[in-house]
Amino acid sequence: MSYPQSAAAVDIGRTLDHGPFTSMQKMVVLMAALSIILDGFDGQLIGFAIPVMMKEWGIARSAFSPAVATGLVGMAIGSAFAGYMADRFGRRLVIAASVGLFGATTIAIGFAPNIDAITALRFIAGLGIGGALPTASTLTAEFTPLKYRTIAVTGTIVSYPLGGMLAGLFASFILPTFGWRAMFWIGGALPLAYSLVLLARLPESPRLMARNSAQWPRLRALLARMERPTAADATFVDAAEQAAGQKQSAGFGALFKDGLARDTLAIWVGFFMVMLASYSAFSWLPSMLTAEGLPLSMASSGLTAYNLGGVVGALGCAWAMARFGSRWPLILACAGATASALLLKGVDFHRDASLLMIGLGVHGMFVNGVQAPMYALCAHVYATHIRATGTAAGLAFGRLGAILSSFAGAAIITSNGASGYLSLLGYAMLAALVALALIKHHIRKHGTPSSAAPAPQSA
Repeated sequence: MSYPQSAAAVDIGRTLDHGPFTSMQKMVVLMAALSIILDGFDGQLIGFAIPVMMKEWGIARSAFSPAVATGLVGMAIGSAFAGYMADRFGRRLVIAASVGLFGATTIAIGFAPNIDAITALRFIAGLGIGGALPTASTLTAEFTPLKYRTIAVTGTIVSYPLGGMLAGLFASFILPTFGWRAMFWIGGALPLAYSLVLLARLPESPRLMARNSAQWPRLRALLARMERPTAADATFVDAAEQAAGQKQSAGFGALFKDGLARDTLAIWVGFFMVMLASYSAFSWLPSMLTAEGLPLSMASSGLTAYNLGGVVGALGCAWAMARFGSRWPLILACAGATASALLLKGVDFHRDASLLMIGLGVHGMFVNGVQAPMYALCAHVYATHIRATGTAAGLAFGRLGAILSSFAGAAIITSNGASGYLSLLGYAMLAALVALALIKHHIRKHGTPSSAAPAPQSA
């Protein structure tokens, strides 16, 4: 798309939304996705290490609740802070800093002498793990044409359970041979090295650059690499957001203006419940299975099956959202997650191990079929000037559900065993169904805004 004259400003939203999906843009999406693979890889290592550390140090499962909780507190703070910084200073630096931070502190966990040190280091690692997710999903949304946006954002976020699945395979090999310390050393070295690659190669969001005239020369060069050449003196606007009458004021308060309050609250509750369920699995599923008398190898396989199902479910739900919009695919996925968790209560873990693995995979499929596409929903509901803030705020609120899981999971496994644990997963997803049904501005087919939206906006 060429703009030979500077008299007419280039509409950056239209240029990105309806232009080609070039190899350069796909490379950016791939780089963002790889950062989330490493995010999920490092974030879930603690779940595999806990049963081993319990035996080595001779301490109870409940002693690890603070370590799990502080990591999730760090993720919540990191999510909120990173979104704020990314909307003001750019996505690129925040992603690279987040990946480098959780890589370095994961290495340090491998040297920890006791549970108190792990607790402190998990908090710092959580800042980076939490900061990477909303920023990477926002960058993906802003580099991807509208036609492919839902699947691209979901593909980026689904990289988290993919990273967890790889962590399970990695742990099953490393833990018996080299121990939990080597697992953290290797797991941290990979993202630390990758953060340097991000600094060197990852470009800034063109949509964000268009809001600052000082960045326009770099934006013109970037658009040329994306096969969207512009005039040497081209200026830039975002016509859809201006037409929506948005004041372009960034900040937390903007999430409750212009008819967004209901959707913001519903998104927060949805994230809270989904992350209560998913982090109960990430942190405690191996411990629940070992508490039921299953060997550690099968416990690791259970979480791997959960994550593998999550990859399939998230991509499948994203495909359904592109065809049918977001409302019914998300609601039906919540219903499937509820039903699958409650039905697993009737499975004999020892006699029907294969059925157990299938059931965990199906449950993970439905849970992540909700969680990952919710980032695409945020990218639709919130405009450029508050997109990272809106996504990060929803994720930060969701982290409160994850924090609750760090204590509830251990307590419920100890007091009520597998039955209570599976009830927690099922009823959390039922509550998520109610919240997502209340969202007003769901994505419609091909990402077009809902007719109920206060004004058209380019997501």
